[in-house]
Amino acid sequence: MKSAFIVSTALLGVLLGTHALADDDCSEPVSDWQPRETLRQHVEQQYGWSVQRIKVDDGCYELKATDRKGNAIEASYAPASLRLRKLEIHFGDNGDARDYLNRPGSE
Repeated sequence: MKSAFIVSTALLGVLLGTHALADDDCSEPVSDWQPRETLRQHVEQQYGWSVQRIKVDDGCYELKATDRKGNAIEASYAPASLRLRKLEIHFGDNGDARDYLNRPGSE
């Protein structure tokens, strides 16, 4: 009885862990994807980023770029909607997180 409980608990943990990992993937149909160049133009015009690379990973567009201050940007976008899914900013010496936060009166 005790070993059956341990096995079922372990199996449940594996299943839940697999489901959590799958949530990081994009699942939009390839036929709906927008071209990478559209994403490149959007982030360059909207944010002033200089894009070094856009690749596909787990069904998402993954972008590497630098901002106007030279901070390294890593971002993940849904390829059909171009909705931002994840953003990492590696600030250099001149970096300031306030550049990326909405502040009252900044608009």
